Amino acid sequence: LLCPCLVYGAYVFLPFDAPLLPTVSARLVYTLRCAAFATFPIVLGMIVSGISRLCSSALEPFGELQREVEIHRTYVSQSIHLFILYFFNMAVLATYLPQEVLKLIPLLTGLFAISRLIYWLSYAIGRSFRAFGFSMTFLPLLAMLLWNLYSMFILEPENLLA
Repeated sequence: LLCPCLVYGAYVFLPFDAPLLPTVSARLVYTLRCAAFATFPIVLGMIVSGISRLCSSALEPFGELQREVEIHRTYVSQSIHLFILYFFNMAVLATYLPQEVLKLIPLLTGLFAISRLIYWLSYAIGRSFRAFGFSMTFLPLLAMLLWNLYSMFILEPENLLA
């Protein structure tokens, strides 16, 4: 329930609009530029993971990982997988959205970055708290996937492979 409220509130109250993007290639470049900001939590996780591995008291560098090293490694791995899915769904979404709704692309990117940081924090606190951060990432991804499939097969089936 929180994700749609956050996206709607940001859509209504943030004072910016998407630039005029008449072609599909311009929309994809815009999505690619927005997606660059979504890599910030992943790069930050890689840096922290490397620092925690350097500061680890493990004698074997390829041996059993300590919990604090394992948390960051798992976070980075899962974030990369989710980012790939998120980016491809956003790229398809940008091709189907009307011009006046393209403001959703940077908002969804920001939601992804914030929700990954919330997941990382909650995962470090305890494994029972991580469902909130994961659902803030996964449920918008699922909504985008469903909208993309609906757009491809129901709204424009004649342009499916065009």
